[in-house]
Amino acid sequence: MGDDALLTPAQLEARLRAIGAERYHDKHPFHHLLHSGRLNRGQVQAWALNRFEYQRCIPLKDAALLARIEDPQLRRVWRQRIVDHDGERDGDGGIARWLHLTDALGLDRAMVESGRALLPATRFAVQAYIHFVRERSLLEAIASSLTELFAPTIIGQRVSGMLANYDFVSRQSLAYFDSRLHQAPQDADFALDYVKRHALTREQQDAVCAALRFKCEVLWSMLDALHLAYVEPRLIPPGAFRPDEAAA
Repeated sequence: MGDDALLTPAQLEARLRAIGAERYHDKHPFHHLLHSGRLNRGQVQAWALNRFEYQRCIPLKDAALLARIEDPQLRRVWRQRIVDHDGERDGDGGIARWLHLTDALGLDRAMVESGRALLPATRFAVQAYIHFVRERSLLEAIASSLTELFAPTIIGQRVSGMLANYDFVSRQSLAYFDSRLHQAPQDADFALDYVKRHALTREQQDAVCAALRFKCEVLWSMLDALHLAYVEPRLIPPGAFRPDEAAA
């Protein structure tokens, strides 16, 4: 088969999974430090704070995607992602559960929700993802969510590693990840099936693969920023969270 030949659905799936195997952020050194207990409390706080910006914006991303879907059946399926993160009521959903984690880590909730102490690169990466979903084709926007194919592995590593290595986290504070263990595979399976059925030209298949690479780069760049600011060489930008000041 030539390099520009149409891939079968199975070949497309294999290519997408190969992208995740190479580029998903479970390979990042920061995650290895986080999961093995080699970060201090302040560094874990910085991770949870900056990751909240990503969690907060997932419903915004999905609402932007939902607004472009003309098929009612597809809209009904996709809107569940917003419910999963926003919840049906105050105190429910993935965003609320992530705030329970930042509360348990001793972070001021008003500061977390305001976003005023974020790393600039976190803000730029998350906004880049939202713009991608708004501006690219619907097929590419859906394909960008396929990082969820690889989420269960990293969630398992994270929960077991953090519980084993940090006395300042508990099973209750990590409750966000319990729900994602079943939500993420369901979401990923649906998106993968959609992509395999609707990427009907080689150009579309290549665009789908590029969308997944882009999303992997968004997640990787967020960890790059955390590592640079809080691990090595500890170049914290002006206005960003400083663990020593939070402790004081």
